[in-house]
Amino acid sequence: MELLIPALPAFNALILGLGNLVFRFSTQRLRQSSAVITIIILTLSSLFSFNILFQQWNGQNPYKYLIEWVLTPTFHLEIGYWIDPLTSSMLVVITSVATLVMIYTVAYMKYDEGFIRFFIYLSLFSSSMIGLVMSPNLVQLYIFWELVGMCSYLLIGFWYTRPAAADACQKAFVTNRIGDFGFLLGILGLYWFTGSFDVYEIQHKTELIQNNWGILLCTLIFLGPMAKSAQFPLHVWLPDAMEGPTPISALIHAATMVAAGIFLIARLFPIFQQFPFVMSEISIIGLITAVLGATIALTQQDLKKGLAYSTMSQLGYMVMAMGIGAYGPSLFHLVTHAYSKALLFLSAGSVIHGMEELVGFNPIYNQNIKNMGGLKQWMPITRWSFLIGTLSLCGFPPFSCFWSKDEILAETLKVSPFFWLVAWLTAGLTSIYMFRLYLLTFEGELKTFTSKIPHESPLLMRFSLVALMIPTILIGFVGNPKFEWFQQFITLSTLHNDFEFQNFIKNAFLSVGIAIVGLFVALKRVKLENSPFNYLFHNKWFIDEFYDFSFVQNLRKFSQFLLKVDQRLLDGAVNQTASNSWIFSESLRIFQNGKFQNYILTFLTSIVVASFFYFH
Repeated sequence: MELLIPALPAFNALILGLGNLVFRFSTQRLRQSSAVITIIILTLSSLFSFNILFQQWNGQNPYKYLIEWVLTPTFHLEIGYWIDPLTSSMLVVITSVATLVMIYTVAYMKYDEGFIRFFIYLSLFSSSMIGLVMSPNLVQLYIFWELVGMCSYLLIGFWYTRPAAADACQKAFVTNRIGDFGFLLGILGLYWFTGSFDVYEIQHKTELIQNNWGILLCTLIFLGPMAKSAQFPLHVWLPDAMEGPTPISALIHAATMVAAGIFLIARLFPIFQQFPFVMSEISIIGLITAVLGATIALTQQDLKKGLAYSTMSQLGYMVMAMGIGAYGPSLFHLVTHAYSKALLFLSAGSVIHGMEELVGFNPIYNQNIKNMGGLKQWMPITRWSFLIGTLSLCGFPPFSCFWSKDEILAETLKVSPFFWLVAWLTAGLTSIYMFRLYLLTFEGELKTFTSKIPHESPLLMRFSLVALMIPTILIGFVGNPKFEWFQQFITLSTLHNDFEFQNFIKNAFLSVGIAIVGLFVALKRVKLENSPFNYLFHNKWFIDEFYDFSFVQNLRKFSQFLLKVDQRLLDGAVNQTASNSWIFSESLRIFQNGKFQNYILTFLTSIVVASFFYFH
């Protein structure tokens, strides 16, 4: 059963891909049938995942299944799967969100000529992420890690005829290559010291790694999550990823690509824990990312990009929590955020779908919140789904993110009051930018003057929205700090922390209080245009410009210099050799004219000249 979870969507992608290549016309005529089969297959994977989760939740011990892949006298490598609470939790999140995204896609992409191709990519993307979280060793994990990156490249650039989409997928690909190269070096370094690629074995051999080498290797490995989970300074690809269709934005930002980085930190957490410097490094990077994403989100006019920077900020929370040792709260926030953010992105897609009737298909117009307003009267289900997602992300009880974010803030306060203060203020910024997006989109009056009116989305899109509302509202209760169900499950611990109701109320009051302050700031429609920080935030702290000036332009100049060296020096030398050969050959042609008397004259002249030099 375990092998079927990644194998089913992979096989579906293979069959659909071959059909689309070989029998393109017939496959295109079976668009809806192909989509239904894909959804059924992923639903089966989801049901199998829930079954594994229930088994692990009920106390089943973690287990592996391994077979020999490479076997030599000096080296062996196994492949298989590893099932434990972390794997089972991630499997449920990935498959459930992916299934709902695919149901949503049937209506959202109904008239797109790349409909079948999109489902092929989605199936392969889901299978790759499933394979990643089930991997028992770093080699297998890295293979699926790269497959996830490849699929994201294909999906971000799905509408490749748009220059912006083509540029965005290249930017994501190049940025992630930096992180992946560091990750690969870290894997090889761990093997050098421990003699194993198996994650469990490496975790129990960390004493073989010298401290300085351990810091270096863990930092190199952390470059992978920095790129995949959009952590500063490798975050620049994430907002541009919005050029892809909205369903893939939901999947990337909720349950697949960005979640891969957090999963990797969690999987290697026992190794990172052995090196306090690395943990500090991780927490600082996470905190910077949380603040950076929140401040930039304050000024976004594009609905999807506002949510993208929100994702970046929330991922920063998770990474910071990992860095301070809050393993359970960080993973719980990953789960709660996945459902909340999937709900928000699919709601945004519903808004865009409705706005296309008014302003056309150009994302510059149909994603601009300045063209929206008052949509709640025409799109009530979309309005409520976006509002529930907003309330959850801002940390209002009883919605899911309240429980996870509150736990992160409580754990942060125990470790560093300064980190807590910055994270707490960032929670206030989250409330400001999320309610700003909600208010400008759904409240007030419609700002687009047209005889047409927006419409609610089709049934399948609404079904996915309603289905995602359920975990967004309810799933937070499994992390209730009094019972600590999720904490005990994910850490395989039976110990209870002493629950202090007064501390819980104090922490909840502080976290909800700052969220309410953010709500009032958003309600007052405070204009940031007059703020001295507006220019900085609107231009994304000029980080893209810095990279362009420091790396892109200089690399381009260096490339142009190498081109000139290649053309003038290397090609020039080759061309000059050819030119000299041609001149010499043409000179010889003068004497090769076919006249015998000229040959005799040349021969006699040569003898006379040679004799002259010989005798003198």
